[in-house]
Amino acid sequence: MKKLLTLFVFAFAFSAFSQGDISSKKMQIEVAVLAAPEMYQKEATVLGYNEEGKLITLRQGSNGMVCLGDDPNKEGIHVACYATELEPFMARGRELAAEGKSNLEKREIRKNEIDAGTLKMPAEPSMVYVLTGKENGYSAKTGELEGSKIRYVLYKPYMTGESTGLPTKPEAAGMPWLMDAGTHRSHIMITPVSK
Repeated sequence: MKKLLTLFVFAFAFSAFSQGDISSKKMQIEVAVLAAPEMYQKEATVLGYNEEGKLITLRQGSNGMVCLGDDPNKEGIHVACYATELEPFMARGRELAAEGKSNLEKREIRKNEIDAGTLKMPAEPSMVYVLTGKENGYSAKTGELEGSKIRYVLYKPYMTGESTGLPTKPEAAGMPWLMDAGTHRSHIMITPVSK
C-alpha cells in the first residue's frame, strides 16, 4: 500500500509539473503575437498548446496573420507569426514531424508536393516574423520579452541570387541574404543587428 501511495504521489507531482510548463491561454497569446507587427497583433489567429501539450487554435483571427506560440518542450522562448498563405506549408511540416520524419525527409516530401501542386505555396513573397527570448523572460506587466531578438524571413519558392540581386550567403551583419536559393524553400533572411 505504501509503494502504491508513493507511486501515486510521484505520478501526480510529475503530471502537475508537466502541465505547469504550459502557460495559460492568455499568456500564450500575449507572447505569440509579440512576433507580429503591432497592426496585426489584436486580430491574428494564435496557435498554442493545451494541457496535454497538443497544438490547438487558441484564438481564431480575422486579419490573415497566424501566430505560433512557444513550444513548451523546447528551451527558451521561440514564437513566430506568418501570413495565412504559408499555413499549408507550415502545417505540413508539423504533420510530417509528428510522423517522425527527419528534416531531410520533410524537405524532400514537401518539395515533391509543391512541385506536384498538391501543397500550395503563396504566389507572392510571404513574410514570417520570428522572435526569440530568454526562458521565463516575458513580463505580463510590461508586455515585453527580455533579451528578445527578431528575424524576418520572406518566403517564395525558387528565388535565385540572380532574380533577387541578393547574396546567397551572409556577407555583413544585418544585411538581407537569400537562403536555400533555387529551391522550393528559398527565403530571404533579414536579422537586424542586436543593440
